[in-house]
Amino acid sequence: MTATSDASRLTTRSPRAPRDASDEEAVHPDEQPSDGSAGRAWREERAARRAERVRQVWNFFEGGNPHTNYWIVLGCTVALAAIGLTMVLSSTSVDASGQPFTTVTRQASWAVVGIVGMLITSVMPTRWMRFLGWAAMILSAIMLMLVAFTPLGDSGGGSTNWLQIGPVRGQPSELAKLGLVLWGAAVLARKGGLVAQFSHWMVPFVAPGALSVLALVLAGGDLGTAIVLILIIGALLFVAGVGMRYFLTAAAAAIAAVALLMWVTPYRMLRVYAWLGMNCDHITEPCYQTQHGLFALASGGFWGVGLGQSRQKWDYIPEVHNDFIFTIIGEELGLLGTFTVLGLFVLLVVGIFRVAANSKDHFVVLVCVGVAAWLVGQAFINIAMVTGLLPVVGVPLPFISYGGSALTCALLAVGVVLNFARRQRVEAAKPTKPRRSAPKRSTLAPLNKQSA
Repeated sequence: MTATSDASRLTTRSPRAPRDASDEEAVHPDEQPSDGSAGRAWREERAARRAERVRQVWNFFEGGNPHTNYWIVLGCTVALAAIGLTMVLSSTSVDASGQPFTTVTRQASWAVVGIVGMLITSVMPTRWMRFLGWAAMILSAIMLMLVAFTPLGDSGGGSTNWLQIGPVRGQPSELAKLGLVLWGAAVLARKGGLVAQFSHWMVPFVAPGALSVLALVLAGGDLGTAIVLILIIGALLFVAGVGMRYFLTAAAAAIAAVALLMWVTPYRMLRVYAWLGMNCDHITEPCYQTQHGLFALASGGFWGVGLGQSRQKWDYIPEVHNDFIFTIIGEELGLLGTFTVLGLFVLLVVGIFRVAANSKDHFVVLVCVGVAAWLVGQAFINIAMVTGLLPVVGVPLPFISYGGSALTCALLAVGVVLNFARRQRVEAAKPTKPRRSAPKRSTLAPLNKQSA
């Protein structure tokens, strides 16, 4: 024991080995260059790593195999529609009339019509899309005039936006969204670089086209649909290349117009007061629907109470199968179910963006951006509305909320995107003839200095 301790004591007291020059520089930082070059080099390296990460993420969004992009868009659409049918059945299974399958049967019938239309649209010649946009624009304008100025218009939810012809009842404004996307993309793509000038993007796209549709929709009192149409118009103008000063001015004017319409309408201001927490001392309208929607989301937890086991759907939440169906998803399927729905919407917009990024046709890019702004923007408004981030404006959740015309037109819009994705698949599958040419130089590689 004594020998061992003495040996260890001698070891600890033994002199250190001499350091080399690199060790001296590491130990004495004062000997480093004082001109700041080391700090600048570190910052440049960190910025380069950050730029590389951003480039990798961007490549993920704009890249992808044409075959993969097609199935991403189709798979997300079918999954969302299937979830929608399931939740409509669950939320309407407590029907007081004793017919729990009536509502979901009607929704399933519209879903079949929409899926057939989606498949037909996905295989028709792409050059027909421009004519389809003109036809949808004209037809929707005629039906919107019938809704606003004839007895055929049917009221519901504080606005007159339904067209009732015999046993068929639908919303022409949903067809107007599709028509505005296709027709607007055709007009702006034909303008080309002239869109940068005020007169060329204003006429005929904004006036009289888009403003006519907006006026007809607002004539029926449907502010929620008008907001979605403004999103579509803004997305198309932004991608078309409208000058930023014009774009910001138009955006400010649209926000001011929406605020004014809410201010002059009493029932809309009641919804704003409810959103701000005013007039909520008693559990009555207008806070009743929002508060019980939050109760449903809170009671679901992570896993949910179980499919079909919702308690708030027993007449506690008005229109639970329409605008507030997301609350039933949160209650029955929990946080996991809501994240699944959100993930499907995110994956859907990624697939649509990839289709746009892989196309050189400006019309295709505009249509894809317009469809993405329509579907994902409307989904964002609905989810923000039911979670209390925005006032209640009466916007359904695409593919999921009850509404046959909304589901059918959304599926037709996806069919247009699938048409572009299918064409990209066909072009990618064509064999290419090898050509003898100089190897293509990377754009990131530095140029070699020519020798003297």
